[in-house]
Amino acid sequence: MANSSFFCTDCGFETNKWVGKCPNCDSWGTIKESSRLVGKSSGSIDSLSPAKAEPLVKIQSQEEERLPTGNAELDLVLGGGIISGMLILIGGEPGIGKSTLMLQLAEWLGIKGKKVLYTSGEESAAQLHSRSKRLKVTSENILLLCSNDTEQIISAIEKEAPALAIVDSIQSISISSLDSIPGSVSQLRESTNRLLKCAKTLGLPIFMVGHVTKEGYVAGPKILEHMVDTVLYFEGEMRNQYKILRAVKNRFGSTNEIGLFEMTHLGLVSVENPNAIFLSNDASQIGTSIGCIIEGSRSFIVEVQSLATSTSYGTPQRVVVGLEQKKLAILLAILEKNLSMYLRNSDVFINLAGGIRSADPSLDLSILAAIISSLKDTPLPEKSVFIGEVGLNGEIRPVSQLDARVAEARKLGYTEVYVSATAKLKGQHKVHKLKDIKALYAAIT
Repeated sequence: MANSSFFCTDCGFETNKWVGKCPNCDSWGTIKESSRLVGKSSGSIDSLSPAKAEPLVKIQSQEEERLPTGNAELDLVLGGGIISGMLILIGGEPGIGKSTLMLQLAEWLGIKGKKVLYTSGEESAAQLHSRSKRLKVTSENILLLCSNDTEQIISAIEKEAPALAIVDSIQSISISSLDSIPGSVSQLRESTNRLLKCAKTLGLPIFMVGHVTKEGYVAGPKILEHMVDTVLYFEGEMRNQYKILRAVKNRFGSTNEIGLFEMTHLGLVSVENPNAIFLSNDASQIGTSIGCIIEGSRSFIVEVQSLATSTSYGTPQRVVVGLEQKKLAILLAILEKNLSMYLRNSDVFINLAGGIRSADPSLDLSILAAIISSLKDTPLPEKSVFIGEVGLNGEIRPVSQLDARVAEARKLGYTEVYVSATAKLKGQHKVHKLKDIKALYAAIT
């Protein structure tokens, strides 16, 4: 039996009537009708024992044992490995490598003697077999099930009792008792809820592959991400051989970690020297500066590229790749106010090399340095790194984990390090301390 309700596809807000604007997140046109399943099925997954409340301090807990995936980068993103009962959602653009990584994960665990159930609702068994031959997936511990029925998938999981289950993809499966097409709000919510119960009841980790929208977010209601334990996103240009796997939600680890992979003819392989991705060359170029960001437990040297040129149109263009658009607008306003560099008739383009995206405020100083270099048509000092946040009044502020950033820069041979005048370093690092962007301008021109 099913009745209708309405959900916001952006935030998951639920209401019993349709409205044009979501009362929770103020988004327009995001309220969609959904059929909600009423009652329980006769399956064993739904036959749970009654819950009993207990005092929190008296609950006995033990350290969760993690299952290594066989790949160091994937383990890092997951927080050290896979935990029993973990429900993971992995999203990314079509063709970026989601299914490839899942098939390789099945092989890595299969080699260790772990049984893996790979279910596909989009590809036939012949297609998957052809891909497995190309990727040299040969483990006999991998079981394949091609089905679009959620109940059949859960029944197969109960029957086979694998160490890991993979569902490719969540948008392609459906529950027959719901009168809606696969990929609809109701099918996504109910199918995910069934798989969540299956994972928690059986203590079985489940990976779900998800489609993404044109904005790059997992397709379907936002509540889908709230239900799962971990959400992973693939980043990177489609034609770029390097891919970045980022954890945006993780109940069992850090949400700041990223994994770096290279797409080869044998699938995705870990990148041994991540800094080589984000740096194009060692020579100083006009409009190019070097910064250092922190992602999780690791620091990365990144190259900031800037191009400032006279506009050919009435309105100057502001184009940013890898950063927030508003960040550039703020930095340009700071530049105009403090250095009297008027950019109202100039197009400004900013790009982070290597396809990485970052919101680290420590890049402020390197962005301004790159813009000044492009405007003055002069390269920055050789072997220089700029690490600092810039305030609205033009002051340069210190950033977190500065010692780690400076140490990473020194390790790669960068000798001229520019930081905030108020920065405190624990190590014996020789750096150039800058009070504000006027001091920055004087130091690099």
